[in-house]
Amino acid sequence: MTEDSCGGCPSASESDRIVEEIQNDLEHNRIEGQYSASLRNKWLFIVAMGIVCAVAFICSLVFGSVNIPFADTFKALGHLLLPGFVDGPSQDYYENIIANSRLPRTLLCLLTGVSLAAAGTIMQGLLRNPLVSPFTLGVSTAASFGAALSIVVFPSVLGGFYYESMDFAGLTMSVKNLLIVLLSFCFGMSSILLVLKVSKKDATRTTLVLSGVVISYLFQAGISLSQYISDDESLRTISNWLMGGMWNATWGAIVLMTPIVVVCLLFLMKTSIDINSLSAGDEIARNVGVDVNSLRRRGLVVSTLVTSTCVAFSGVIGFIGLMAPHMTRMAIGNDTRFVLPASALMGASILLFSDIVARKVLYPDQLPVGIILYVVGGIFFIWMVTRKNWGSRL
Repeated sequence: MTEDSCGGCPSASESDRIVEEIQNDLEHNRIEGQYSASLRNKWLFIVAMGIVCAVAFICSLVFGSVNIPFADTFKALGHLLLPGFVDGPSQDYYENIIANSRLPRTLLCLLTGVSLAAAGTIMQGLLRNPLVSPFTLGVSTAASFGAALSIVVFPSVLGGFYYESMDFAGLTMSVKNLLIVLLSFCFGMSSILLVLKVSKKDATRTTLVLSGVVISYLFQAGISLSQYISDDESLRTISNWLMGGMWNATWGAIVLMTPIVVVCLLFLMKTSIDINSLSAGDEIARNVGVDVNSLRRRGLVVSTLVTSTCVAFSGVIGFIGLMAPHMTRMAIGNDTRFVLPASALMGASILLFSDIVARKVLYPDQLPVGIILYVVGGIFFIWMVTRKNWGSRL
């Protein structure tokens, strides 16, 4: 072949350029395909957790001291929502049980599980510490001290009025429960404000965690003192509250909690992108325009707000904020935009199933759900820390 006959052939440099472009296109398509597959898996996991949560929700309505058939459960719910279109259940008292007892309790489990798991996800992301949760940062301990203070002090201060009932936002609540909720909420919020005050000059993640541990010990001392000076009845009330349970589940609690939980979750979702930048380190996050200290303060305050709101009604519920985020990261990675909703659904599912077990294990009596979660959480924690790469999840 002569040179003239190959006049249309590409030169060697042009051939290399074409080969390089083809390789780049293949690499781009491969990366893009991997990213699309990763997004698809994340969304599928969220949908799967939503289905599990829905199943747990229905099971929580069905099982209890009186087992209600699934068909009657759906009929009762349908009759409550659309009384003119759906017939009631086979037994009239089924609808009363679901409407006035199980549905508020199930909704309280749902809101509490979602809130604790979401708060744990944000706290772990902000401080990049796999051991951080509302339980370990002292929020639950401070809320417990507020409840203990209300139980021990106010009966002697208010006398018989402490046991009266009053209308609040159109719903009836006892003065006793209202004061327990109010003080546990206030002290839960005060704990994180103290942590931020102590670490004001050095708001690094290590200082924040250590400050939380110290504040937790101080409030624990207050709880111990409250138990020591209380009478038998108050001591039993404090002990039951510290074990955690859904006994305060009322429609009044649901009405008060729902708007706070929804607003806080929306705010935390909004900050999830900035929290992702912290995974590369504080300096890199600052270089891309993130105010790290402000982000940590705002995130911790909002996480504490939603945690205190739920703990005020449910008592101390441990390990949800630790287990759910870790289990979610094991499945879909560290992207907080997806970990947050998936972890929230998983936390709700764990608490709903645990509450079902708590209702059935000593049938017809009920066991505090906190005891079930201590057992499950302790086993999970031991398994987690024995893994070689457990600390690299953040």
